[in-house]
Amino acid sequence: MNYVGCHFEVVPLEPWTDLLINELGDLGFESFLQTETGVSAFIPEADWTEHLLTQIDLTNNEHVKISHQIEFIKEENWNATWESSFDPICVSNRCTIRAPFHPPSLTEMEIIINPKMSFGTGHHQTTHMMVQLLIDMEIKGSRVLDMGCGTGILAIVACKKGASSITAIDFDEWCFNNSLENIQVNGCPSIKVILGDASVLGHEIYDLIIANINRNVLLNDLSAYVNVLAPGGSMLLSGFYAEDIPMIRDKAESLGLSYVENIERDNWIAIKFLY
Repeated sequence: MNYVGCHFEVVPLEPWTDLLINELGDLGFESFLQTETGVSAFIPEADWTEHLLTQIDLTNNEHVKISHQIEFIKEENWNATWESSFDPICVSNRCTIRAPFHPPSLTEMEIIINPKMSFGTGHHQTTHMMVQLLIDMEIKGSRVLDMGCGTGILAIVACKKGASSITAIDFDEWCFNNSLENIQVNGCPSIKVILGDASVLGHEIYDLIIANINRNVLLNDLSAYVNVLAPGGSMLLSGFYAEDIPMIRDKAESLGLSYVENIERDNWIAIKFLY
């Protein structure tokens, strides 16, 4: 099968790149790779028409500038295109995140992610930091909630760290299905995946809540997360920049959370709180 690749430059990147991916998924694009300047999206040539790009609502948004280049990829070059775009990631010399076509690693933990979208493969700074925080925590026997699970990578890390139960939630149907796929590949059938957002949270209580989402969603939904966090529990938050720390901390502390630490990677931030 031949493919068409659309390479988008997005200014500014956040939160527009994620929103663009959502729109492209609705238009039939199957695979995504986030880049330093935006995102590359791929669609079977049989499903491609130039008219598709005129249906992207974000191109009419005055707050973001989106430009693109188109590449036609023949079937025999498809695997090479993916493999050249996706390298294994090693976090803290302890956890390797790789695609199915990479050879096994020798680190203590290995996560296999089908690279349909690089947000959730460890390549994005926020995912890398969340994995870094998770692998340093003792969570054996913990009840874990992963909000905005994406590819399911953080839920899978929690499973391999010995969490007793894990719930992974994402509002995007593509992420829901991809999480199920990656959970099966990594042998983590105990992870429960739910299609939805914070409104689907019930009365189940968690010892650890992970949320790698954009700043506005975090600020809006943080109270819902706290409502299902056990006393003494931990919360890991990412998806925002260094300049957003004061408003994230203010909101979290107003809800009874206590700041523990934060780490930074290219101006992106991940924060750990206790309840």
